[in-house]
Amino acid sequence: MSTETLTKPETDSTESTDDDSPKMFHYVRKNKIAESAVMGTHVVALCGEVFPVTKSPKPGSPVCPKCKKIYEGLRPGGDD
Repeated sequence: MSTETLTKPETDSTESTDDDSPKMFHYVRKNKIAESAVMGTHVVALCGEVFPVTKSPKPGSPVCPKCKKIYEGLRPGGDD
């Protein structure tokens, strides 16, 4: 099983507020985001959460603490 690190955080959300704004975004594999957004397939976040991509984060958006901790512990790597 190979792993891949992201060069910049790519996130999406599974939790939302009453105004449909996400409460928290998750780190997911960069190459799966577009596929999920277009095809409606589910992605798996670093924390294990499974969901379809529905929103894009804005700068300063809250990030899942579990995903963030895992992401910060990954070794730098390429996109292969």
